Amino acid sequence: MNELLSFTGSPWLDVLLSALFAVGLALAAHTIGAAILARILRFHDVGVLVVRHTRAPTRWVLVFAALNLVWVGAAATLPALAALEHATAIALIAAVTWLALGFIDALVAIIARFNPFEVEDNLHARRVRTQARVLGRTLKVVATVCGVGAALVTFPGVRQFGTTLLASAGMAGLVAGLAARPVLGNIVAGLQIALTQPIRIDDVLIVEGEWGRVEEITGAYVVVKVWDERRLVVPLQWFIEHPFQNWTRSSSQIIGTVFLWVDYGVPVERVREEFLRICRGAPEWDGRVAGLQVTELGERAMQLRGIASSVDAGRGWDLRCRLREDLVAFIQREFPQHLPRSRAEIAMAASEAQAAQAARPKRAARA
Repeated sequence: MNELLSFTGSPWLDVLLSALFAVGLALAAHTIGAAILARILRFHDVGVLVVRHTRAPTRWVLVFAALNLVWVGAAATLPALAALEHATAIALIAAVTWLALGFIDALVAIIARFNPFEVEDNLHARRVRTQARVLGRTLKVVATVCGVGAALVTFPGVRQFGTTLLASAGMAGLVAGLAARPVLGNIVAGLQIALTQPIRIDDVLIVEGEWGRVEEITGAYVVVKVWDERRLVVPLQWFIEHPFQNWTRSSSQIIGTVFLWVDYGVPVERVREEFLRICRGAPEWDGRVAGLQVTELGERAMQLRGIASSVDAGRGWDLRCRLREDLVAFIQREFPQHLPRSRAEIAMAASEAQAAQAARPKRAARA
């Protein structure tokens, strides 16, 4: 009753012709449908992103679904038909899994599209995009595991094999659990980072003494782009178990410090006025904090510490360099005599001169 109509008199040839016709019909339907959707959704960013990420897997889902319908309608007595139907079912499961992964990628891309980094205060965008990326990767792992499990269920012997493994687990299960502990730990750490967010994409961190920005958060590790273009790859679990510095945890604003050693004779008030003048003229300064104070007194010089604020760490670094250079130039120009000097050498030279003068009368008397 469910058998295909015979066109050639050969059962297999009829099946192959029907399969070719079904595949062609599926491809045509996919092409026409994709063109119509692209035309309708060309002005809608969400629809464009969904179509872009699901177009390829949808094509294969339609192809394998059409083939599966052909195999179901073929005569059950055809040789090797069961194996062909089984292979098509596995391919269909793989295509559906691919489609699910495409939907997850589309969802992450949509969230990123509506939360751009290119704004003055991107803290909320970084928070949302970090959660989307980490949770998206976790969902992709779950979808892949479900797809593999669905494919394995199609094999009759797998359930019996699994029962045998469970019955003889014992020590092997314990060893497998210990071996999988780092992987499971990273998965749990990824969920913790997504929910509590100690770090986010584009955060500025100090990790193992290295200054850099979070470039990527995967399901197993975090990539930190160091200032000199190196990449620091850190496991997710490390951020849960170790302390680190996050310069943009609640805000990207930062206060930088500049230290300067000068002689005791330098007029501090003049240097403070110059420091404030440099800040006011610097495009990196955000106008919040600026000040200069004497913070330490040494045997030969005193230490001046200046503080100035910036909207982010990058501009804060540039501002600190500008302040150092301009302050040194100011002191060299206005008070060159008050730069730090080694008075031990001057005192030694004076004592030697006094000794030489004292020795002259003695030599004259002897003569």
